[in-house]
Amino acid sequence: MNYKEAKGKFIQTWGSLGTLWGINKAMAQIHALLLISPEPLSMEDIMEELHISRGNTSMNLRQLIDWGIVFKTSVVGERKEFFSSEKDIQELAKQIARERSRREIQPTLKVLKEVSSIEDDGSKTTQEFIKQTKALHELAETADSIMNRVVNQEANWITKTFIKLLK
Repeated sequence: MNYKEAKGKFIQTWGSLGTLWGINKAMAQIHALLLISPEPLSMEDIMEELHISRGNTSMNLRQLIDWGIVFKTSVVGERKEFFSSEKDIQELAKQIARERSRREIQPTLKVLKEVSSIEDDGSKTTQEFIKQTKALHELAETADSIMNRVVNQEANWITKTFIKLLK
């Protein structure tokens, strides 16, 4: 496999995996392209490489910037906007984890807390509902807390802990 084939396969695979972290295929493909690009790319470069429309490119770049994993970059002598991705893979993983917590886990925790706090009317169905939604809230809160601890640790600690777990 040559570079061009490998690059295409990587971008396609990253695009398919994007749905696992809650983003659409085009957004993940743009991120993949910027991740492996040694230089910042313009919107036109991205559109041409991925064969997607200006509107789709613009909308997805804005979302990637909102996620904090893509940045606008200035290129000396150019008037166009250029974009680059976070290149530190551990920092990228931390930022994605932070955003997923903010966008998905925190709202879910709020709903679980709200629905598990209903008035207990003494019926079995209400008591089971309260019991299970409180248990789900505790589990989600614990998982979020653990994820936040890992995200806020130094990269060396994460790497050392992961290696210990593998042994």
